This record gives sequence, structure tokens and C-alpha cells, in this order.
Amino acid sequence: MPKRNLAVCSWSLRPRDPVELIERLRATGFDRVQFALAPMVSQPEVWRGAVDVLRANGIVIESGMLAMASEDYSSIERIRATGGVRPDAYWPANRERAAQVADIAKKCGIALVTFHAGFLPAHVDDPARATMINRLREVVDLFDHVGVRVAFETGQESAVTLSGVLDELDRPNVGVNFDPANMLLYGLDDPLTAFQTLLPRVRQVHAKDAIASGNTSVWGRETPVGGGQVPWREFMWLVSTLPSEVAVVIEREGGERRIEEIIAAKNFLQPMI
Repeated sequence: MPKRNLAVCSWSLRPRDPVELIERLRATGFDRVQFALAPMVSQPEVWRGAVDVLRANGIVIESGMLAMASEDYSSIERIRATGGVRPDAYWPANRERAAQVADIAKKCGIALVTFHAGFLPAHVDDPARATMINRLREVVDLFDHVGVRVAFETGQESAVTLSGVLDELDRPNVGVNFDPANMLLYGLDDPLTAFQTLLPRVRQVHAKDAIASGNTSVWGRETPVGGGQVPWREFMWLVSTLPSEVAVVIEREGGERRIEEIIAAKNFLQPMI
């Protein structure tokens, strides 16, 4: 079986600067990272040149991540209002940020960038859906123009809704960054069923775990990998059917034992890859 890359999200390590990121990557034993690119725009005095520093220290940039300027994850209600390209008031700023990140990805030779589209309406006749699709086309085209592929993060809508939007979007360079835990955290789909629905479109996988709250207005609870409701053996078998260039990237967004839990996740997943 071809080797599949295993990486970690830079933001999961909560580094204050590139030097600390390298230290924490070494502490976890990783030399591959999905790198948050928005801080290079919002904090250039800290993160300018970070990609060169990482590569000089033997770190491979597996992919990039774009966080929109408006996003507030303090509650599901807040992220529904502020996430992705949905908020009208932030659209000009978010479009500009996307353009800047696309330019950074091109200059740094980063081939894939992921981001949340925002809560995509399920009904095809919802005016907000058409607005979001038009905005997403603009963002996707910004990246396509510089030769960078994009993948939408999963979870803020069902797999069927996301698949339908991708069909309407009609952009072949767009795929999915599948996160099974997000399906549980937002409570909008079953991780395994959703993965099977989106499998042909998957360009990257986030390895994260969670327990659903049973209420789509209340966050589920994130857990260390292996401690939640993701059926990992079945899930990783499906991962094995994907092209070998589709990486698995460990993400941990909760808890105060990030280093230890990321190492444990790596040890848990490695035999299944």
C-alpha cells in the first residue's frame, strides 16, 4: 500500500511564533504540518518568512489554512452568523484576505488551502445560498488563478448539502477537507455516512474526535482521538481507498494537553495508515 502522509495542524500547537512552532513540532515528532496562513496577513511582524524558516528546519508544509476575518466560534449561533463567506458586512474584508492568502500560497509553493465556506443553506431556493455560491466562486477563482487548489472544511452543513453546492459551484479544482468530528460537533450528519457521500471529492482529512450533544444549537464536545464517537477503524478503511496524496492531518482544538494528545493521536492512527 502506498505511504500516506500524516501531519498536524499548526494552530493545534498554539505557537506564538515560528520558532515555538518548530519546537512543538519536534516535541510531537512531526515534520509535516498544515500551516495557518492568515497570521502571515494579520501579524506579518511575527509570521513573515515563516514558511522559509520551517523549510530550513526540515518541516514540510502539507497544506495551508485560510481563516476568514470575521469568524467567531464562541457558540454555534455566533459561528453561524460570522463563518466563512456568509456575513455580508465582512465580505469585502474576507475577499481581500482570501486574495492575500492565495498570493502567499503561490509564492510559497503551497498547492492546497482549506477553509470553511460558512453555513451553506440546504434549500436551493434560499437567496443566501445563491449569494454564498457566487462569493465562493470568486474565492475559488482567486486561488485557481495562481494555481492553488482549495478544499472546503466539513461540518457546518450536511454532506448532501455540501455535495449539492459543489455541483452548483462547478469548479473542478475544489474539493473537501473532511473532518469527522465536525459532523458530531455541529450535529448535522453521521461521520461515516457523510464521508461515504463526499469520498470522491476528498482532498485532505482532519483526524479529530468528538461526542455529539444531540442538539444542533449546542456544541458537541471534542475529545482526544479515539475517545469520541468517530468509528475510526471503519473511517480509516475508507481513507485507505483514497489516492495516496490525500494526507491525514491531526487537529486538536480543545484541552490543555495538546502535545501529549497529539502524540497519542499519532500513535493511535499510525497502525491504521
